[in-house]
Amino acid sequence: MRGTPCAELYARLVNYPLMKKILYSCILSTILFLTPLNGPAQEMRYTSGAQSWDTESLGNHRAVIEVKEAKGKAVRVVIPWRRRDYHPDTKLVIIVDAKTGTRVMNVERGVINRESGEIFFEPVSGAGSYYAYYLPYNPGGRKNYPTVTYLKPEQTADAVWLRSLQQSSNIPPASVIEFQSIDELNSFYPMEVIATADETQRIIRDHQGDGFIVFPEDRLHPIKMTNDLPQRWILAGVKDSFFSEASRGEYLAFQFGIYAIQATEDVQIRFTDLRSPSSKVIPSNLISCINTNGIDWSGKPFTKKVNVDQGKVQAMWCGIDVPNNQAPGIYLGSASITAKGQPSKNIILSITVNDKILADGGASEPWKQTRLKWLNSTMAQRNDVIAPYLPLKVVNRSISLLGRRVVLGPDGFPQKIQTFFTPEMTSISEKAKDVIIQPITFIAQSGDGSPLRWRPAGLKFTEQKPGTVRWAARNMSADLE
Repeated sequence: MRGTPCAELYARLVNYPLMKKILYSCILSTILFLTPLNGPAQEMRYTSGAQSWDTESLGNHRAVIEVKEAKGKAVRVVIPWRRRDYHPDTKLVIIVDAKTGTRVMNVERGVINRESGEIFFEPVSGAGSYYAYYLPYNPGGRKNYPTVTYLKPEQTADAVWLRSLQQSSNIPPASVIEFQSIDELNSFYPMEVIATADETQRIIRDHQGDGFIVFPEDRLHPIKMTNDLPQRWILAGVKDSFFSEASRGEYLAFQFGIYAIQATEDVQIRFTDLRSPSSKVIPSNLISCINTNGIDWSGKPFTKKVNVDQGKVQAMWCGIDVPNNQAPGIYLGSASITAKGQPSKNIILSITVNDKILADGGASEPWKQTRLKWLNSTMAQRNDVIAPYLPLKVVNRSISLLGRRVVLGPDGFPQKIQTFFTPEMTSISEKAKDVIIQPITFIAQSGDGSPLRWRPAGLKFTEQKPGTVRWAARNMSADLE
């Protein structure tokens, strides 16, 4: 729980000069976390179906429905699916009897929207479990390039059952006990489970006068939606502090979710140094936001302006490059999020550095987003050649590299471009295949349209390095003398 770090901070850092403000914020955040919002959202259970059904006929997602009372020919269930996809009313819902595995044909749809779906169906096996598959699709294309068409609603109920449903005044309710995805990879939980319109409006009302709201988020829950708030943020509430833990040598990624109540321009994030009670420091130049600052393709620093349209969510990915020799401990600092013409938002950062050292910076655990650091790598700017690639090799006018060769003509233009790769691109053959059918030439015409005749006057290699070969050629024409 988020309350635990606060207790540790208080016990260890009570005499730390900055702690009055930080402890107040930390304790307040804990109280807010433990206190339900007005009209709290109810979180459903989400589990993996462990590949237990046929996705090509039923889709990847289902709701598990419990029918406790089946006195009549129909029950009513409201599925609180909180879907990120649009127009769920145009997509089929299939009801399956869990006891027999057969499809229930007597089904009628009620009010269907992104927040929930009202379904009436016949509990053919009486009380028990039923499944509602709410994104069945028709697979197409190839296995490596699949296409998906979601099935449209169809009427399968017989007329007699429909008439009896219309005449019924007291239809027993059924309830959803959990949601299942075919596997964990396909799960919508938690970052693709939307907040309802009422929940979103309540957040906006609670922050009247603010142009934007900041939601700190950890690296294990990447922000995926730009048009909706996730229910996870509704349940947790708006926070002004962020806690995380990193190993020494690790790149600690984290996020700030910016929700724009109003159109928000030029979002910037500035960090203070992170300091421990023993005066150890993680300097602010090791903390950055990759949305706004980085290294471009030429190895030069760049800045980028980030604007967020009204009602949109923007993930601002940040990272702390913890040094290998950083002393273990709790480090405190803050992040200031600013936007043009709006008051800044300050988020307190509490980062625990443990005593473990990660030689690879955490790159072997990519699900922690540790490889985001690579975006600012300058490795490609050097002429080093990484195995199994081979250094460029120059022999006479021939330049060779792994599986390829360029032969220059006396005029400096490629005479041959050849590949040794097999058509499958999985191996290299001994026989070269020409990529061009004739040498590349430079054609220039005189005023009367006749081509100029060129005489090579020397070819010279000006640079030969493992990753770079440069050359210059001189050609002359008597027609220009």
